[in-house]
Amino acid sequence: MKPSSFHYRYLLIFIFSFLILISCSLQKQISKSATQLVLKDSSLTTAHVGISIYEPATNKYWFNYQGDHYFVPASNTKIPTCYAAMKYLGDSLVGIVKVENDTAIFFLPAADPTLLHPDFINQPVINFLQKSNKKIFTTDVKWKTRTLGSGWAWNDYNESYMAERSPMPVYGNLIKWVQDNTTDPASIYSIPEVNWKVDFNPGVSNIFLVRRNLGGNVYSLSTGKEKHKEQFVPFATDGIKSTLELLGDSLHKTIELMTEKSFQNIFSNKNSEGRGLKTQPTDSLLKTMMHRSDNFFAEQTLLMVSNELLGVMSDEKIIDTLLKTDFKDLPQKPRWADGSGLSRYNLFTPQDFVAIFNKMKNEFGIDRIKLIFPTGNEGTLNNYYKSESGYLFGKTGSLSSVVALSGFLYTKKNKLLIFSVLVNNHNASATAVRRAVEKFIQGIREKF
Repeated sequence: MKPSSFHYRYLLIFIFSFLILISCSLQKQISKSATQLVLKDSSLTTAHVGISIYEPATNKYWFNYQGDHYFVPASNTKIPTCYAAMKYLGDSLVGIVKVENDTAIFFLPAADPTLLHPDFINQPVINFLQKSNKKIFTTDVKWKTRTLGSGWAWNDYNESYMAERSPMPVYGNLIKWVQDNTTDPASIYSIPEVNWKVDFNPGVSNIFLVRRNLGGNVYSLSTGKEKHKEQFVPFATDGIKSTLELLGDSLHKTIELMTEKSFQNIFSNKNSEGRGLKTQPTDSLLKTMMHRSDNFFAEQTLLMVSNELLGVMSDEKIIDTLLKTDFKDLPQKPRWADGSGLSRYNLFTPQDFVAIFNKMKNEFGIDRIKLIFPTGNEGTLNNYYKSESGYLFGKTGSLSSVVALSGFLYTKKNKLLIFSVLVNNHNASATAVRRAVEKFIQGIREKF
Protein backbone atom coordinates (compact mmCIF):
# COMPACT_ATOMS: atom_id res chain seq x y z
CA MET A 1 0.00 0.00 0.00
CA LYS A 2 1.39 3.40 -1.00
CA PRO A 3 1.51 6.12 1.67
CA SER A 4 -1.08 8.81 1.13
CA SER A 5 -0.13 12.30 0.03
CA PHE A 6 -1.26 13.39 3.49
CA HIS A 7 1.50 11.32 5.09
CA TYR A 8 4.07 12.77 2.71
CA ARG A 9 3.01 16.31 3.58
CA TYR A 10 3.06 15.46 7.28
CA LEU A 11 6.57 14.00 6.98
CA LEU A 12 7.87 17.05 5.10
CA ILE A 13 6.35 19.43 7.64
CA PHE A 14 7.93 17.41 10.46
CA ILE A 15 11.38 17.44 8.83
CA PHE A 16 11.13 21.15 8.02
CA SER A 17 10.05 21.98 11.58
CA PHE A 18 12.84 19.82 12.99
CA LEU A 19 15.47 21.61 10.88
CA ILE A 20 14.14 25.01 11.93
CA LEU A 21 14.26 23.90 15.57
CA ILE A 22 17.89 22.77 15.19
CA SER A 23 18.82 25.99 13.40
CA CYS A 24 17.19 28.16 16.07
CA SER A 25 18.84 26.16 18.82
CA LEU A 26 22.24 26.53 17.11
CA GLN A 27 21.84 30.29 16.73
CA LYS A 28 20.74 30.63 20.35
CA GLN A 29 23.74 28.68 21.62
CA ILE A 30 26.21 30.71 19.58
CA SER A 31 24.43 33.96 20.46
CA LYS A 32 24.67 33.14 24.16
CA SER A 33 28.37 32.33 23.83
CA ALA A 34 29.07 35.49 21.79
CA THR A 35 27.27 37.63 24.35
CA GLN A 36 29.05 36.13 27.36
CA LEU A 37 32.55 35.81 25.92
CA VAL A 38 32.77 38.76 23.52
CA LEU A 39 30.03 41.36 23.71
CA LYS A 40 29.95 41.55 27.52
CA ASP A 41 33.68 41.11 28.02
CA SER A 42 35.04 44.10 29.93
CA SER A 43 37.49 44.89 27.13
CA LEU A 44 34.72 45.00 24.52
CA THR A 45 31.64 46.49 26.16
CA THR A 46 32.07 49.86 24.42
CA ALA A 47 33.52 48.49 21.16
CA HIS A 48 31.84 47.88 17.81
CA VAL A 49 31.78 44.16 17.00
CA GLY A 50 30.78 42.14 13.94
CA ILE A 51 30.64 38.34 13.84
CA SER A 52 29.75 35.99 10.99
CA ILE A 53 29.94 32.17 11.08
CA TYR A 54 29.12 30.24 7.91
CA GLU A 55 29.02 26.56 6.95
CA PRO A 56 29.99 26.06 3.28
CA ALA A 57 28.59 22.49 3.12
CA THR A 58 25.04 23.71 3.78
CA ASN A 59 25.47 27.21 2.34
CA LYS A 60 24.01 28.62 5.55
CA TYR A 61 25.06 31.10 8.18
CA TRP A 62 25.12 29.66 11.67
CA PHE A 63 25.34 33.10 13.21
CA ASN A 64 25.41 36.77 12.25
CA TYR A 65 25.86 39.65 14.63
CA GLN A 66 26.21 42.87 12.65
CA GLY A 67 27.70 40.74 9.90
CA ASP A 68 26.50 43.21 7.27
CA HIS A 69 28.00 46.24 9.07
CA TYR A 70 31.18 47.93 7.85
CA PHE A 71 34.40 47.84 9.86
CA VAL A 72 37.98 48.99 9.41
CA PRO A 73 39.58 45.55 8.85
CA ALA A 74 43.29 46.36 9.29
CA SER A 75 45.38 43.49 7.87
CA ASN A 76 42.32 41.41 6.98
CA THR A 77 42.56 43.58 3.85
CA LYS A 78 45.37 41.23 2.81
CA ILE A 79 42.73 38.51 2.27
CA PRO A 80 41.34 39.95 -1.02
CA THR A 81 44.91 40.84 -2.04
CA CYS A 82 45.92 37.22 -1.48
CA TYR A 83 42.92 35.95 -3.46
CA ALA A 84 43.86 38.14 -6.43
CA ALA A 85 47.45 36.91 -6.32
CA MET A 86 46.41 33.25 -6.10
CA LYS A 87 44.23 33.73 -9.15
CA TYR A 88 46.33 35.92 -11.40
CA LEU A 89 50.05 35.57 -10.61
CA GLY A 90 50.44 31.96 -11.72
CA ASP A 91 52.85 29.48 -10.14
CA SER A 92 55.85 31.83 -10.15
CA LEU A 93 56.44 35.57 -9.90
CA VAL A 94 57.68 37.59 -12.86
CA GLY A 95 60.73 39.60 -11.83
CA ILE A 96 61.32 41.52 -15.05
CA VAL A 97 60.21 41.43 -18.67
CA LYS A 98 63.31 41.55 -20.85
CA VAL A 99 64.38 42.11 -24.41
CA GLU A 100 67.96 41.38 -25.44
CA ASN A 101 69.96 42.16 -28.56
CA ASP A 102 73.65 41.84 -29.48
CA THR A 103 74.75 44.85 -27.45
CA ALA A 104 72.16 45.59 -24.77
CA ILE A 105 69.56 44.30 -22.33
CA PHE A 106 66.30 46.20 -21.97
CA PHE A 107 63.93 45.30 -19.17
CA LEU A 108 60.65 46.39 -17.67
CA PRO A 109 60.22 46.07 -13.87
CA ALA A 110 57.21 44.03 -12.68
CA ALA A 111 56.90 45.19 -9.02
CA ASP A 112 58.40 41.95 -7.64
CA PRO A 113 59.39 42.61 -3.99
CA THR A 114 61.82 39.68 -3.71
CA LEU A 115 64.75 41.32 -5.53
CA LEU A 116 67.77 41.29 -3.17
CA HIS A 117 65.38 40.64 -0.30
CA PRO A 118 67.11 38.75 2.55
CA ASP A 119 64.24 36.23 2.75
CA PHE A 120 65.00 34.94 -0.75
CA ILE A 121 68.43 33.42 -1.38
CA ASN A 122 67.80 32.54 -5.02
CA GLN A 123 68.06 35.70 -7.14
CA PRO A 124 67.40 34.92 -10.84
CA VAL A 125 67.28 38.59 -11.91
CA ILE A 126 70.65 39.33 -10.29
CA ASN A 127 72.15 36.20 -11.82
CA PHE A 128 70.89 37.16 -15.27
CA LEU A 129 72.16 40.74 -15.13
CA GLN A 130 75.50 39.80 -13.57
CA LYS A 131 76.54 37.25 -16.16
CA SER A 132 76.09 39.64 -19.08
CA ASN A 133 78.62 42.23 -20.26
CA LYS A 134 75.99 44.11 -22.26
CA LYS A 135 74.71 47.56 -21.46
CA ILE A 136 71.56 47.55 -19.33
CA PHE A 137 68.57 49.85 -19.75
CA THR A 138 65.22 50.13 -17.98
CA THR A 139 62.27 52.46 -17.45
CA ASP A 140 59.51 53.15 -14.94
CA VAL A 141 56.94 53.80 -17.65
CA LYS A 142 54.42 51.38 -16.14
CA TRP A 143 54.51 53.00 -12.68
CA LYS A 144 51.16 54.80 -12.31
CA THR A 145 50.71 55.26 -8.58
CA ARG A 146 52.29 56.85 -5.49
CA THR A 147 54.96 55.57 -3.14
CA LEU A 148 52.65 55.81 -0.09
CA GLY A 149 49.10 54.48 -0.05
CA SER A 150 45.86 56.41 0.28
CA GLY A 151 45.02 57.03 3.93
CA TRP A 152 48.37 55.93 5.36
CA ALA A 153 49.55 57.73 8.49
CA TRP A 154 52.20 60.09 7.15
CA ASN A 155 54.18 60.22 10.41
CA ASP A 156 54.81 56.46 10.23
CA TYR A 157 57.00 56.96 7.16
CA ASN A 158 60.15 56.15 9.19
CA GLU A 159 58.79 52.81 10.44
CA SER A 160 59.85 49.51 8.86
CA TYR A 161 56.23 48.36 8.46
CA MET A 162 55.56 51.26 6.06
CA ALA A 163 58.22 50.83 3.38
CA GLU A 164 57.54 52.81 0.22
CA ARG A 165 56.08 51.09 -2.83
CA SER A 166 58.03 51.17 -6.08
CA PRO A 167 58.13 49.64 -9.57
CA MET A 168 61.30 47.68 -8.79
CA PRO A 169 61.97 47.25 -5.06
CA VAL A 170 65.36 46.18 -3.71
CA TYR A 171 66.21 44.99 -0.19
CA GLY A 172 62.52 45.31 0.71
CA ASN A 173 62.97 49.08 0.21
CA LEU A 174 64.60 49.18 3.65
CA ILE A 175 68.05 50.12 4.89
CA LYS A 176 69.34 48.15 7.87
CA TRP A 177 71.32 50.43 10.17
CA VAL A 178 73.59 48.81 12.73
CA GLN A 179 75.45 50.14 15.75
CA ASP A 180 77.99 47.50 16.72
CA ASN A 181 79.48 47.19 20.21
CA THR A 182 80.35 50.82 20.87
CA THR A 183 78.99 54.36 20.87
CA ASP A 184 81.72 55.32 18.41
CA PRO A 185 80.02 56.64 15.23
CA ALA A 186 82.67 54.81 13.22
CA SER A 187 81.12 51.51 14.32
CA ILE A 188 77.80 52.37 12.67
CA TYR A 189 77.19 50.89 9.23
CA SER A 190 74.32 50.16 6.87
CA ILE A 191 73.20 47.16 4.82
CA PRO A 192 73.32 47.82 1.93
CA GLU A 193 76.08 50.38 2.14
CA VAL A 194 74.84 53.78 0.99
CA ASN A 195 76.50 57.05 0.07
CA TRP A 196 73.59 59.19 1.19
CA LYS A 197 73.98 62.08 3.63
CA VAL A 198 74.13 61.09 7.30
CA ASP A 199 74.17 63.52 10.24
CA PHE A 200 75.53 62.15 13.53
CA ASN A 201 74.14 63.43 16.81
CA PRO A 202 76.22 61.79 19.56
CA GLY A 203 74.88 62.07 23.07
CA VAL A 204 71.41 63.19 22.03
CA SER A 205 69.80 59.95 23.16
CA ASN A 206 70.67 56.92 25.28
CA ILE A 207 69.41 54.65 22.50
CA PHE A 208 70.54 54.14 18.94
CA LEU A 209 68.02 55.91 16.74
CA VAL A 210 67.90 56.56 13.00
CA ARG A 211 65.50 58.98 11.38
CA ARG A 212 65.21 59.79 7.69
CA ASN A 213 64.07 63.14 6.41
CA LEU A 214 60.50 63.00 5.13
CA GLY A 215 61.45 64.36 1.73
CA GLY A 216 64.49 62.29 0.83
CA ASN A 217 67.45 60.13 1.74
CA VAL A 218 69.05 62.29 4.42
CA TYR A 219 69.48 60.49 7.74
CA SER A 220 69.97 61.63 11.31
CA LEU A 221 71.66 59.12 13.64
CA SER A 222 71.83 59.27 17.43
CA THR A 223 74.34 56.93 19.02
CA GLY A 224 73.21 54.82 21.96
CA LYS A 225 74.65 52.83 24.84
CA GLU A 226 73.49 49.44 23.57
CA LYS A 227 76.18 46.86 22.78
CA HIS A 228 74.45 45.97 19.54
CA LYS A 229 71.40 47.60 18.02
CA GLU A 230 69.71 47.36 14.62
CA GLN A 231 67.03 49.50 13.00
CA PHE A 232 65.33 49.07 9.64
CA VAL A 233 64.35 52.36 8.00
CA PRO A 234 62.51 52.79 4.67
CA PHE A 235 64.46 54.71 2.05
CA ALA A 236 62.89 57.27 -0.27
CA THR A 237 62.47 55.43 -3.56
CA ASP A 238 62.04 58.46 -5.84
CA GLY A 239 60.28 56.28 -8.41
CA ILE A 240 62.98 53.92 -9.65
CA LYS A 241 66.05 56.15 -9.10
CA SER A 242 67.08 54.82 -5.67
CA THR A 243 66.61 51.27 -6.92
CA LEU A 244 68.94 51.85 -9.85
CA GLU A 245 71.58 53.31 -7.57
CA LEU A 246 71.47 50.43 -5.09
CA LEU A 247 71.09 47.76 -7.77
CA GLY A 248 73.97 49.24 -9.74
CA ASP A 249 76.18 49.15 -6.64
CA SER A 250 75.27 45.50 -6.05
CA LEU A 251 75.98 44.52 -9.67
CA HIS A 252 78.96 46.88 -10.06
CA LYS A 253 77.29 48.06 -13.23
CA THR A 254 75.47 51.13 -14.42
CA ILE A 255 71.79 50.74 -15.27
CA GLU A 256 70.57 53.56 -17.47
CA LEU A 257 67.05 55.00 -17.38
CA MET A 258 65.49 55.37 -20.81
CA THR A 259 62.59 57.44 -22.03
CA GLU A 260 59.09 56.07 -22.49
CA LYS A 261 59.28 56.59 -26.24
CA SER A 262 62.51 54.62 -26.56
CA PHE A 263 61.12 51.66 -24.66
CA GLN A 264 57.88 51.69 -26.61
CA ASN A 265 59.90 51.42 -29.82
CA ILE A 266 61.89 48.48 -28.44
CA PHE A 267 58.99 46.51 -26.95
CA SER A 268 56.69 47.14 -29.92
CA ASN A 269 59.24 45.67 -32.32
CA LYS A 270 57.87 42.33 -33.56
CA ASN A 271 61.39 40.88 -33.54
CA SER A 272 61.95 41.88 -29.92
CA GLU A 273 59.18 40.19 -27.96
CA GLY A 274 59.63 40.64 -24.21
CA ARG A 275 60.04 37.52 -22.08
CA GLY A 276 59.21 37.32 -18.41
CA LEU A 277 62.02 36.19 -16.12
CA LYS A 278 60.53 34.13 -13.29
CA THR A 279 61.90 34.51 -9.78
CA GLN A 280 60.13 32.85 -6.80
CA PRO A 281 57.19 30.45 -6.36
CA THR A 282 54.13 32.65 -5.87
CA ASP A 283 52.95 30.82 -2.77
CA SER A 284 56.33 31.22 -1.06
CA LEU A 285 55.75 34.98 -1.14
CA LEU A 286 52.10 34.69 -0.09
CA LYS A 287 52.94 32.39 2.83
CA THR A 288 55.46 34.89 4.20
CA MET A 289 53.03 37.74 3.57
CA MET A 290 50.24 36.08 5.55
CA HIS A 291 52.32 34.52 8.33
CA ARG A 292 53.98 37.76 9.40
CA SER A 293 51.38 40.11 7.92
CA ASP A 294 53.96 41.81 5.72
CA ASN A 295 52.55 45.14 4.52
CA PHE A 296 55.24 45.71 1.92
CA PHE A 297 54.76 42.29 0.31
CA ALA A 298 50.99 42.88 0.23
CA GLU A 299 51.30 46.26 -1.47
CA GLN A 300 53.73 44.99 -4.09
CA THR A 301 51.62 41.87 -4.62
CA LEU A 302 48.61 43.99 -5.54
CA LEU A 303 50.80 46.02 -7.91
CA MET A 304 52.07 42.78 -9.52
CA VAL A 305 48.46 41.76 -10.12
CA SER A 306 47.79 45.17 -11.63
CA ASN A 307 50.80 44.87 -13.91
CA GLU A 308 49.72 41.39 -14.99
CA LEU A 309 46.07 42.27 -15.70
CA LEU A 310 46.20 45.92 -16.74
CA GLY A 311 49.76 46.43 -18.00
CA VAL A 312 50.38 49.20 -15.46
CA MET A 313 51.15 49.33 -11.74
CA SER A 314 48.21 51.11 -10.15
CA ASP A 315 46.56 50.08 -6.90
CA GLU A 316 43.58 52.32 -7.61
CA LYS A 317 42.91 50.84 -11.06
CA ILE A 318 43.33 47.20 -10.04
CA ILE A 319 41.09 47.62 -6.98
CA ASP A 320 38.39 49.14 -9.17
CA THR A 321 38.77 46.29 -11.67
CA LEU A 322 38.60 43.54 -9.04
CA LEU A 323 35.54 45.09 -7.39
CA LYS A 324 33.78 45.12 -10.77
CA THR A 325 34.75 41.53 -11.65
CA ASP A 326 35.87 38.94 -9.09
CA PHE A 327 34.27 40.73 -6.14
CA LYS A 328 31.17 42.12 -7.81
CA ASP A 329 28.98 39.58 -5.98
CA LEU A 330 30.19 40.27 -2.44
CA PRO A 331 27.33 40.69 0.06
CA GLN A 332 28.26 44.34 0.67
CA LYS A 333 30.44 46.42 -1.64
CA PRO A 334 33.67 47.20 0.23
CA ARG A 335 35.52 50.48 0.30
CA TRP A 336 38.94 49.14 -0.61
CA ALA A 337 41.89 51.53 -0.45
CA ASP A 338 45.17 49.57 -0.41
CA GLY A 339 46.69 46.10 -0.52
CA SER A 340 47.86 45.77 3.07
CA GLY A 341 45.30 47.32 5.40
CA LEU A 342 47.49 50.20 6.58
CA SER A 343 44.76 52.59 5.44
CA ARG A 344 41.83 53.37 7.69
CA TYR A 345 39.88 54.21 4.53
CA ASN A 346 39.32 50.46 4.08
CA LEU A 347 35.83 49.27 5.03
CA PHE A 348 34.70 45.64 4.78
CA THR A 349 31.97 43.60 6.46
CA PRO A 350 32.38 40.21 8.18
CA GLN A 351 30.15 38.72 5.47
CA ASP A 352 32.52 40.07 2.80
CA PHE A 353 35.44 38.14 4.26
CA VAL A 354 33.32 34.99 4.58
CA ALA A 355 32.41 35.31 0.89
CA ILE A 356 36.01 35.89 -0.22
CA PHE A 357 37.26 32.90 1.77
CA ASN A 358 34.48 30.77 0.32
CA LYS A 359 35.49 31.81 -3.21
CA MET A 360 39.10 31.04 -2.33
CA LYS A 361 38.17 27.55 -1.10
CA ASN A 362 36.00 26.77 -4.11
CA GLU A 363 38.53 27.98 -6.69
CA PHE A 364 41.88 26.94 -5.18
CA GLY A 365 41.06 24.25 -2.62
CA ILE A 366 41.50 24.12 1.14
CA ASP A 367 44.88 22.38 0.91
CA ARG A 368 46.49 25.36 -0.83
CA ILE A 369 44.92 27.70 1.70
CA LYS A 370 46.43 25.66 4.55
CA LEU A 371 49.89 26.11 3.04
CA ILE A 372 49.54 29.90 2.80
CA PHE A 373 47.67 30.91 5.96
CA PRO A 374 49.02 30.41 9.49
CA THR A 375 47.35 27.98 11.86
CA GLY A 376 47.20 28.10 15.65
CA ASN A 377 50.48 29.09 17.35
CA GLU A 378 52.07 30.09 14.02
CA GLY A 379 52.97 33.46 12.54
CA THR A 380 50.72 36.25 13.81
CA LEU A 381 48.71 33.56 15.66
CA ASN A 382 51.77 32.70 17.76
CA ASN A 383 50.77 32.00 21.39
CA TYR A 384 47.10 31.92 20.36
CA TYR A 385 44.87 28.94 19.45
CA LYS A 386 47.56 26.47 20.52
CA SER A 387 45.02 23.66 20.85
CA GLU A 388 43.59 24.59 17.43
CA SER A 389 46.87 24.12 15.57
CA GLY A 390 45.93 22.27 12.40
CA TYR A 391 42.23 23.05 12.88
CA LEU A 392 42.15 26.83 12.48
CA PHE A 393 43.67 28.73 9.54
CA GLY A 394 43.22 32.47 9.34
CA LYS A 395 44.38 36.05 9.09
CA THR A 396 44.71 38.50 11.94
CA GLY A 397 44.39 42.26 11.74
CA SER A 398 45.65 44.97 14.08
CA LEU A 399 45.61 48.74 14.16
CA SER A 400 45.15 51.06 17.09
CA SER A 401 41.64 50.21 18.44
CA VAL A 402 41.18 47.54 15.74
CA VAL A 403 41.39 43.75 16.14
CA ALA A 404 40.30 41.32 13.42
CA LEU A 405 40.40 37.59 12.76
CA SER A 406 38.90 35.79 9.79
CA GLY A 407 39.47 32.28 8.53
CA PHE A 408 38.55 28.59 8.52
CA LEU A 409 37.75 26.40 11.51
CA TYR A 410 37.26 22.65 11.77
CA THR A 411 34.96 21.79 14.68
CA LYS A 412 35.30 18.70 16.89
CA LYS A 413 32.51 17.14 14.81
CA ASN A 414 34.65 17.81 11.71
CA LYS A 415 32.41 20.52 10.29
CA LEU A 416 34.29 23.11 8.23
CA LEU A 417 33.26 26.68 9.06
CA ILE A 418 34.27 30.06 7.70
CA PHE A 419 34.22 32.85 10.25
CA SER A 420 35.01 36.54 10.59
CA VAL A 421 35.23 38.57 13.79
CA LEU A 422 35.89 42.31 13.39
CA VAL A 423 36.33 44.64 16.35
CA ASN A 424 36.58 48.44 16.04
CA ASN A 425 36.91 51.27 18.55
CA HIS A 426 37.93 49.20 21.53
CA ASN A 427 39.79 51.08 24.24
CA ALA A 428 41.46 48.13 25.94
CA SER A 429 44.68 46.23 25.29
CA ALA A 430 44.73 44.38 21.98
CA THR A 431 45.81 41.25 23.85
CA ALA A 432 42.70 41.31 26.03
CA VAL A 433 40.48 41.63 22.96
CA ARG A 434 42.27 38.80 21.15
CA ARG A 435 41.92 36.53 24.19
CA ALA A 436 38.19 37.19 24.39
CA VAL A 437 37.78 36.33 20.71
CA GLU A 438 39.98 33.27 21.21
CA LYS A 439 37.69 31.90 23.94
CA PHE A 440 34.67 32.38 21.69
CA ILE A 441 36.26 30.62 18.69
CA GLN A 442 37.54 27.80 20.88
CA GLY A 443 34.03 27.34 22.24
CA ILE A 444 32.62 26.99 18.71
CA ARG A 445 35.16 24.29 17.92
CA GLU A 446 34.46 22.36 21.16
CA LYS A 447 30.65 22.46 21.06
CA PHE A 448 29.87 21.84 17.41
